[in-house]
Amino acid sequence: MMGERRVMQEALFYGFSLERHVPDNHMLRRIDRFVDLSELRAHLGPYYSDVGRPSIDPELMMRMLIVGYCFGIRSERRLCDEVHLNLAYRWFCRLGLDGDVPDHSTFSKNRHGRFRESDLLRKLFETVVARCMKEGIVGGEGFAVDASVIVADAHRRRGVAKIEDLDPTSNRAVAEYLSVLDDAAFGGATPVEPKVISPTDPAARYTASANSVAGYAYSDNYLIDLKHAVIMDVEATTTIRQAEVGAAKTMLDRTAEQFGVTPSRLVADAGYGSAEMVGWLVDERGIEPHVKLMDKAERTDGTLSRSDFAFDPERNLYACPGGKELRKYHRVFAKPRDGLTKDGTMIYFARKQDCEACALKPKCCLNVPARKIARSVHEAARDKARAIAETEAYAVSRRERKKVEMLFAHLKRILRLGRLRLRGPSGAKDEFLLAATAQNLRKLAKLIPLPAPIFAS
Repeated sequence: MMGERRVMQEALFYGFSLERHVPDNHMLRRIDRFVDLSELRAHLGPYYSDVGRPSIDPELMMRMLIVGYCFGIRSERRLCDEVHLNLAYRWFCRLGLDGDVPDHSTFSKNRHGRFRESDLLRKLFETVVARCMKEGIVGGEGFAVDASVIVADAHRRRGVAKIEDLDPTSNRAVAEYLSVLDDAAFGGATPVEPKVISPTDPAARYTASANSVAGYAYSDNYLIDLKHAVIMDVEATTTIRQAEVGAAKTMLDRTAEQFGVTPSRLVADAGYGSAEMVGWLVDERGIEPHVKLMDKAERTDGTLSRSDFAFDPERNLYACPGGKELRKYHRVFAKPRDGLTKDGTMIYFARKQDCEACALKPKCCLNVPARKIARSVHEAARDKARAIAETEAYAVSRRERKKVEMLFAHLKRILRLGRLRLRGPSGAKDEFLLAATAQNLRKLAKLIPLPAPIFAS
């Protein structure tokens, strides 16, 4: 028969346990095993006063931010509401049933103050990376690097033409941008000034990615380990290739210094295939460049390309298919010259009389008196990259490079970081660090199973 709910008088006492009401397979229960914030209190110690009223526990704020970025709760105001109502969130944040949730303004005050002064979010990220290494999910042999465009919190149709038009007193993001104009990740990445600058977030660059409208954005740079796609480092830069390549060097150096890990190979797309970058990897870091080279030397019009000329490193010259020599200089100077151009290349010339008498001239240098070849100072490293590109290991690396692209897809679709909420270089840095921390924690929760329960015999 049809049942009827009987309204009973409320009991005077309840026995309720948050621990019992959070399922064993809940994401936060699996993540909680890897969240160790004991060192953060000591790290923040110098930034708190010894007198006065007790502050909000920084561990509580960190746990709340982890919840927010793991579950795509971008607004701190909404995050406070969710933690107040959700039992699992309360359990993870150690609040109990009657614990008070801090006001959303507390996050802003600490973020602009002691959190950034102490670089706390970087410390939190590195703590999680160290735990990934301890759990054995970091291989350390192969790394991949890439960048993704993240839209800034700035109106895409508003802008000023010059830096002088910015008002340094208008907001915090403008003042911060003016202070990092010489930073290689932002203003110092290129001498070319942007055509338009956002008056609300000038560090964001006006750009357009594929199949999207133009707007202001930042680049989120990831350096990942290829074994399980653990994010080893993250860096915020402006959206130009020079800054992204510089970020790759910064992340590799920082990972080697912080964790003592240097990969034997680096996988990247053609944007990282400049002669200078490949030379840095091979000559200065001893890393195999599994990178598609930026190479414009090959001709497609049927004429002879540079690869048709043989280089003799001992004699420092090129030999053409006709048997003639191309040298940097065909006479001896009283004061030796290195022949290096401002672009980092050396030009090898053939003699005019040799080319005029050559039967291959119509296929070699039809419109110029003599053939010349530009050779980069990093050409030996580029030759090594070309040899690697012919191997099966390179083909495997190209397939593995998709792992970093999948992380960016997860970042935007699952964690909902397709658009920044905070402004300025520090705001972008904070959001990228928290999102990467959340992705690594979710990776740990996925790969490391919960220990089996132990039953009394």
